[in-house]
Amino acid sequence: MKHFSRAFAAIVTPLAAAGCAVVPLPGETVVTAPLIQSDSQQIGTVRMTAAANGVMMHVEAAGLPPGLHGAHIHAVGSCLGPDFSSAGPHWDLSGHQHGKLNPAGPHDGDLGNFSVGPDGRLSADVLIPGAALPVQGATGQKVMRDADGASLIIHAAPDDERTDPSGNSGARIACARLALPLGQK
Repeated sequence: MKHFSRAFAAIVTPLAAAGCAVVPLPGETVVTAPLIQSDSQQIGTVRMTAAANGVMMHVEAAGLPPGLHGAHIHAVGSCLGPDFSSAGPHWDLSGHQHGKLNPAGPHDGDLGNFSVGPDGRLSADVLIPGAALPVQGATGQKVMRDADGASLIIHAAPDDERTDPSGNSGARIACARLALPLGQK
């Protein structure tokens, strides 16, 4: 059984109700990057696909602590351990505060929480609305990977989706570098 983040359900449910679908664009590049833990061991993969209404991100991992974990796109494409602080702050082109429940939020990179099963496995799909992969014609959209890239960070604790700057989500426990060339630290 797949575990989906609340962020995904909150985005996809209204889209489905409105008759919209998350549809990959024909001929678009699929971007794949390794997900690593603090000792640089690969524990999963991140796959991003351009969609008509944003970027669809699929995350598969094993060996994570069970429960809810805050997940965010961070502004820098770097995954240097042990604390992944090299990934910088949250990706936020709009100048908002953190959290979907914050009246001044959310950051562009706020993904909500990922649910890790009792077996330590994660399988999550998240739509990042309005985002774009760096392909020709992506101007005017929120391009996911600028010159210094971006990173997906999974945190140790749940995101309260309200508290600025990171929702009290705790330490950074996993990272995927979303930059070219992919997978390098």
